[in-house]
Amino acid sequence: MEVVHIEDVPVEEVWGRLKSDASSALIDVRTRAEWTFVGLPDLNQIGKQILTVEWQTSPDNRIDAAFPERLAIVLDAAGAKKDAELFFVCRSGVRSRMAAEAMANAGYQRCRNVADGFEGPLDANRHRGQVAGWKAAGLPWVQG
Repeated sequence: MEVVHIEDVPVEEVWGRLKSDASSALIDVRTRAEWTFVGLPDLNQIGKQILTVEWQTSPDNRIDAAFPERLAIVLDAAGAKKDAELFFVCRSGVRSRMAAEAMANAGYQRCRNVADGFEGPLDANRHRGQVAGWKAAGLPWVQG
């Protein structure tokens, strides 16, 4: 796999770009359990739906080798072209970066990583969602 540079985009900027660019998309690569128990970004007020495709499969958390193919099907169904700006989000920005790299290597030209992810880093009390990331920024989200 070729090494590509993936831009980290702050969550507020991601929201603005999703709002202003009809062809852009947000892809959440966390697990079904995270979507259900932690929540999901909510794009309804900007007329979009989040795309959800797991980067890792349970129960052993292996990276899904078929991820690029599975996401390509979802993107095609959503009408996203290979030149659309795609934002990848996970809990804190690690898995989403790997997913963005995989899709860039699959020919998608504008893959971006959502800086700090949905929940961001741990705070002093070892809790997420308070310091940085989608939730901490006060962006819309829903409980799964």
